[in-house]
Amino acid sequence: TRVLFLSPSRAPAWTEQPLCSFCPQDQLQQKIICPGPVTCLTASPNGLYILAGVAESIYLWEVSNGNLLAILNRHYQDLTCLCFTDDSSHFLSGAKDCLALVWNLYSVLQAEPSQIPDPRHVWSRHSLPITDLCCGFGGPLARAATASLDQTAKLWEVSSGELLLSVLFDVGIMAVTLDLSEYHMFCGGMDGSIFQVDLCAWPVQRDRTFQTERENGKVFKGHRNQVTCLSVSTDGSLLLSGSHDETVRLWDIQSKQCLKTMNHKGPVTNAFIVLAPANMFNPDGKPSVPLPKFSKHLHGTESNDEQGSEGVTLRLGLHQQVPGRGGCWGGGTGGWGG
Repeated sequence: TRVLFLSPSRAPAWTEQPLCSFCPQDQLQQKIICPGPVTCLTASPNGLYILAGVAESIYLWEVSNGNLLAILNRHYQDLTCLCFTDDSSHFLSGAKDCLALVWNLYSVLQAEPSQIPDPRHVWSRHSLPITDLCCGFGGPLARAATASLDQTAKLWEVSSGELLLSVLFDVGIMAVTLDLSEYHMFCGGMDGSIFQVDLCAWPVQRDRTFQTERENGKVFKGHRNQVTCLSVSTDGSLLLSGSHDETVRLWDIQSKQCLKTMNHKGPVTNAFIVLAPANMFNPDGKPSVPLPKFSKHLHGTESNDEQGSEGVTLRLGLHQQVPGRGGCWGGGTGGWGG
């Protein structure tokens, strides 16, 4: 596996200027001037689409041609998080307005330019801003988790929109993730603690309270400031966490011991574990695929000059030869990189 982490010390301009930037390995840069600071960013698992949160709006681009396909305005305050389902059929958005919305990508793409598509579900059970969300496996049948400053993490069913579980903590929750088997939910707190919630606990209760003093064996302790991001390894044995204490930590889940600490020169805003391509250390084996310039205007309204602009080169692994795929994208203050 390969560990990626992002920090404002690497790209401080992200929070100061309304732009996005893409930096492939040959150091070419592509910058997309946005109408405001980008607060969250994600790519679809199939590599075909990019989502960005700008203020209260969601921008949807098609990677292969750079077309801006949709601008969604259904949130009332700034976006805080975005994620796709594993089959790229749906995506979720969370914001400071305390709402999490579930969107059907097909419905968004088929909507007329004059129409504003409706989200499939509106989850309004949080009472304070949503800070993070994640999706499990199963496409539209998956379960999704949301975290909030209201000191709760909630588990939902994407297909029905039903609330399955709500867990109350004694601190605000800043990050949430699920292991691949979805036996456990991991929640990062404002105080630096990481809580492990058993999703198979018996008896089944929809509303639970995580009592730290009773469940001390299910708490990861080591961060000195709020936890901002969490990621579990594919085998379910390791947990990666990033924090505003300027460190990334790698934990053994079973023992709750910290195996490695990586220091950074600023608050860590995003960190995740991804499978590394087999030939990632062989630059001669990576074909070049052009990445077009991303449009600033909705598709069909661009100027002729913008439509004829040349793209930059994105270098991909041999197993990712589909146009528009590849690259590792991150939100927050770290920008995105290839």
